[in-house]
Amino acid sequence: MERDRKGSKPEKPKAPRTFERARGGEARMIGDLMPAIGRTAFRRFGFVQSSVVTRWPEIVGTGHARHCAPESIRFPVGEKAEGTLHLVVSPGHAPIIQHVIPEIIDRVNRFFGYRAVAKVRMRQGAVQPPAAKEPKAPPPSLKPVPIELGDSLRDIGDPELRTVLESLARSLERMSGKAERQG
Repeated sequence: MERDRKGSKPEKPKAPRTFERARGGEARMIGDLMPAIGRTAFRRFGFVQSSVVTRWPEIVGTGHARHCAPESIRFPVGEKAEGTLHLVVSPGHAPIIQHVIPEIIDRVNRFFGYRAVAKVRMRQGAVQPPAAKEPKAPPPSLKPVPIELGDSLRDIGDPELRTVLESLARSLERMSGKAERQG
């Protein structure tokens, strides 16, 4: 029982659907995305965690970080422990770093929380010194507050507000002292 299709309309070809990616929701800070983006590249070079590279000065100390940097961590096949840490060492500093290898192994393992590194291999090469941190703000002046202002400031209960007002009083006193010397 075949139907005769002569009387029916021919079907139109359907237009291909365009793919629209679902929106990800709220915008995220680039700093939150970087570990995920860099994770693939770091794993390719043997790093389980990218934070070993980014926090190297904290792990081994700034003194050693100036002269050595992690290159990769290679683990035995199928293992994630007892690996070999490959370091790049500044020329001429290899003997010094050689003496502190047990300390470096201990600090890296403490950072991981397990015995991730058992050996260290060194290669001489150029090492970028760690970026200098911003200098800390100088402590507030330890000069006493002028006597005439001291009594009125002692009654203020909020310690932050008191500190700000004392700082303002000191700067006003300095400015008035400069004006007297100039005039």
